Amino acid sequence: MATLLNQPDDDLLPNAGSSIDGYYDGNGLSATTRHILTLIRRNVLLISTIIAAIVAIAVVYTMLQTPRFTATTSVQINTQSDQILGDQLGDKSSVSSDETFDVDRFLNTQLEILRSRSLAERVERRLNLGSDTRFFAAMNVKFGEGKMSGQASRKLAIDLARGNMSVDLPRETKIAQISFTSTDPAYSAKIANAFAEEFIQSNLQRRYDSSAYARAFVSQQMDEARVRLENSERELNSYARQAGLIRSRISSGSGSGSGEGSSSDSGAASVTLSSLGQINEAANRAKAALTEAESRWQAENSVPLMQSQTVLGNGTVQQLLTQKAALESQLQAQKTRYLPDHPSVRALEAQLAAISTQLRSVAQGIRNGVRSDYQSARDTEARLREQVNSLQGETMTEQDRSVRYNTLAREADTNRQLYDGLLQRFRELNAAAGISSSNVAVIDTAQVPGSPSSPNLMKNVGIAAVLGMALAFAVVFLRDQLDDRVRMPEDVEAKVNLPLLGVIPKETEDDLASQLADPKSPLSEAYSSLRGSLMYSTTEGLPHILLITSSQQSEGKSTTSFATARALSRVGKKVLLVDADMRRPSLHHRVSLPNESGLSTLLTSPGMDVSSVINPTGEENLFVVTAGPHPPSPSELLASPRMALILEEFAKNFDAVVVDSPPVLGLADAPVLSAIVDGVAFVIEAESGQRGAVKAALRRLRAMKPQLVGAILTKFDPKKSANRYSSYYGYEYYRYKSDEA
Repeated sequence: MATLLNQPDDDLLPNAGSSIDGYYDGNGLSATTRHILTLIRRNVLLISTIIAAIVAIAVVYTMLQTPRFTATTSVQINTQSDQILGDQLGDKSSVSSDETFDVDRFLNTQLEILRSRSLAERVERRLNLGSDTRFFAAMNVKFGEGKMSGQASRKLAIDLARGNMSVDLPRETKIAQISFTSTDPAYSAKIANAFAEEFIQSNLQRRYDSSAYARAFVSQQMDEARVRLENSERELNSYARQAGLIRSRISSGSGSGSGEGSSSDSGAASVTLSSLGQINEAANRAKAALTEAESRWQAENSVPLMQSQTVLGNGTVQQLLTQKAALESQLQAQKTRYLPDHPSVRALEAQLAAISTQLRSVAQGIRNGVRSDYQSARDTEARLREQVNSLQGETMTEQDRSVRYNTLAREADTNRQLYDGLLQRFRELNAAAGISSSNVAVIDTAQVPGSPSSPNLMKNVGIAAVLGMALAFAVVFLRDQLDDRVRMPEDVEAKVNLPLLGVIPKETEDDLASQLADPKSPLSEAYSSLRGSLMYSTTEGLPHILLITSSQQSEGKSTTSFATARALSRVGKKVLLVDADMRRPSLHHRVSLPNESGLSTLLTSPGMDVSSVINPTGEENLFVVTAGPHPPSPSELLASPRMALILEEFAKNFDAVVVDSPPVLGLADAPVLSAIVDGVAFVIEAESGQRGAVKAALRRLRAMKPQLVGAILTKFDPKKSANRYSSYYGYEYYRYKSDEA
């Protein structure tokens, strides 16, 4: 007997009847695609029914729905907004939002704000929706009067407003579409516009609230600065009182960031220091005046009285000199006319003497005045210099005590500047609060829709058709997964994991004999194809002893055994067909031979010659061993060592031995025989071979470690399987046509 080799499936060459995933048929379709198309064709009625039912439900549901209207408001959401306050009040500056660097995140944030509950609450408060029965009617909400509290109705109104509002932002734009849907078209437009307006108001409110936080913080800092300023001023005054310092605060007139009237260290001076400066300045002026007076006096004293320019420049002196000159002229004229003792001469001489005396007196007075000015300037300068020296000493003493005072004064000035800066910032925040413009602008207000947006019959029917197809395909797929019957050639490999040796078409019992007898029939051609597969089913070619079995009875096992043996005999091989089904033998009927002796006779008669039970069939190269009389225990006979010896004897005399065995399930005959043959072909009936039974039978066979060469699908009806498998396997081509046809 030939050695049994377990070959992997990849070593098996695909034949005309095999279907391996990845191979393509004549139309270029893979096995998977053919399988899907087959499922669709086989379940077309179920698929159509499911789709039609879902579409019908959608149509009924659409017709029963209340028409709803959708109004849409378009708003532009900018990443920048104009703030009507700059460095100086009245300047207009563009203020960029923090989100400018991440526009997508900023826009998504704005959309979430539009969907927020707080915005819905603002809309509810604005329109008083909680107590508006028309709004609830537009939302298809009906409840009796007094059955819902005000708080509950407000909550319900907010949920309805929020739930029926939708926001959409098309790609590559900043225009958001705010839509509201209800059964009342006017209310849809009204609420959509309210959402847009409240969105703008809430945006401004958030900005105002954010500045309120800043104002509160600055106010708190300003209070703290004021307390520090008061404490520092109080400490400064206390120290000045203790040290006896009197400081004057002089306005600096300049200083960055300080308010009007603020002072700095440079503008602060003590009374002593101020007095020292003033008296020192006066002493300097007195010294200059003294120098001038001394110069004038020295110049005046160095010349005769009447030659002094000071005297001569005096107006009185000049008048007196003029009068004196006139009198002298008159006197000279009188002396020429009269004698010296003449009264008129004497009178003129007396007047001239009086004027000369007066002139000397006035000149002397002027000189004395210059001397007095000199003496006064000298006394004044000496007195001021004495005061300067005294104040210098006091100032030096005061400076020693002013170190602490100056420190406290600088601290007070610093606190004052800080307080003034915070006060200015607080004023700016108060001025800027609430005057910035919104970054949201309404582009198109919602108009009252003229036609309902839903229900949309065509849309619902389309969706229902898609859902129906999805459901139908899911049902078909689930049904296919749960269906363990082997229906098509593809199922052989997919469900039982065996290579497909051949596909045998289904024929009626009346036509079976005639089809087998006709070598041109599709049935005969199918077995011829099976023969070709068996010839290359192992690395050594055709198994010398081939066992043909099935999981259950009536699957075409005996017919396949007979047809396979005859197909092998027609190619010149000497074939022996052995009927090993001693429980229900049938081969002797096919070859019209008596069953008086056969395999059971050989097994029960150790000395009997095996050739005595070999019967010719009338066909060349085909011989048969019938089952023989029914033995009491067929399983024990088949499991005996003699059975293996008999098969070896058969193998010596024939090119091929085909053994028709009983079914696997429920009996031990087939597994026992599978262990002593060279190959096992497993027969599966299409449409009735359940995968559970087939796999159970294969598990029993594999427990004996046989050489399973493949499976044979019998009684296959391509039309019943809704497949074009007959064309692929050449069944249409098998139909011979007459020349006339």
